[in-house]
Amino acid sequence: MNPIIELENQYSAHNYHPLPVVLTRGEGVYLWDTEGKRYLDMMSAYSAVGHGHADPRLVQALVHQAQRLTLTSRAFYTDRLGPLLKYACELSGQDRALPMNTGAEAVETALKAARKWAYQVKRVPAGQAEILACEGNFHGRTIAIVGLSSEAQYREGFGPFPAGLKCIPYNNLEALEAAITPHTAAFLVEPIQGEGGIIIPDKGYLRGCAEICRRHHVLLICDEVQTGLGRTGKLFACQHEGVQPDGLILGKALGGGLLPLSLFLAREEVMGVFQPGDHGSTFGGNPLACAVALKALKILVEDRLPERSAELGEDLLQQLHRLQSPLIREIRGRGLFIGIEVDPQRVTARAVCEALMERGLLSKETHDVVVRLAPPLTIAREQIHWAVECIIRTFQELEENYPASTTKVSSQ
Repeated sequence: MNPIIELENQYSAHNYHPLPVVLTRGEGVYLWDTEGKRYLDMMSAYSAVGHGHADPRLVQALVHQAQRLTLTSRAFYTDRLGPLLKYACELSGQDRALPMNTGAEAVETALKAARKWAYQVKRVPAGQAEILACEGNFHGRTIAIVGLSSEAQYREGFGPFPAGLKCIPYNNLEALEAAITPHTAAFLVEPIQGEGGIIIPDKGYLRGCAEICRRHHVLLICDEVQTGLGRTGKLFACQHEGVQPDGLILGKALGGGLLPLSLFLAREEVMGVFQPGDHGSTFGGNPLACAVALKALKILVEDRLPERSAELGEDLLQQLHRLQSPLIREIRGRGLFIGIEVDPQRVTARAVCEALMERGLLSKETHDVVVRLAPPLTIAREQIHWAVECIIRTFQELEENYPASTTKVSSQ
């Protein structure tokens, strides 16, 4: 075994199961291992590297700010936070934003805001506010958030969980309507479930959720940590249905693939419940991360990366139509956010990812059933075509001794 892998296995908690490759450098859409082998990155750090690796403009912003000011805490104003929040609010149509570091922290912020809004604005009796989320969701791994999860492994051994958290079926408007009570504060939903397996709901689902929530005076909060910032072919995935949520959660690509930064954005009525001392973070909104994030957002707009994602994602899906493998159940996606679901009785998604790695393409399995394809939004058409040929050859190699079956390919 590689000594670097042995070192990590010896001293790291075993809370991840990485592919057996040791990466040492990244540039654009490519990664290199310690042996000098080059790989096409079709993973993008779970969508966090939407701009590609080491974009010179982002690196320059990072270096420039690092030489000036990196951290003061929120005990003082800095000249970097305000401009970022203003630009993010203008892009999203929200009134205010609260900066944190990770996606999970931003989700926790949204849950706190929703509960306090329920008590102060909706007048829910103290201690009885309810939060709804969907089965198959992935909003993070804190105690409260896994309390909303339907995944057994995420919950096992970590209870008891906070009260007032309920899970309902995804892509089911009737279930949402039935679950709402006078105590319901918010409905937290991913416009497309990423870790759930790139699950795309029916057309009109999110728009229907917005209508139901409005009618019942319930906050609609969209978790766009993975789907936001161009990944699905729109700046925000909720824009596919013209939905303006009451709250929006961003992270991952917001840091330009360089630093952790997340935002909870919301309208005035929701964000107005916070008073000094209610919530915060020493590193949240630090000037180094803010300088990078502002540049990252401007690059998204100026380089038209969401439009690029829409165009190239459609090309990738069309190219994948050529896959007619008995190992595949379905191919689905939107923009450059695509999943290949395999038949686990015949092959695991892990085995597919390991075989792709050998050919120079890096991806990662989701729940051992779905192979994720989410390259940097800067990927070129010829690189997509190379990836498709690599995927086709890999499945041809793996499908020996398996009987033929029907393959369903869908762009949803």
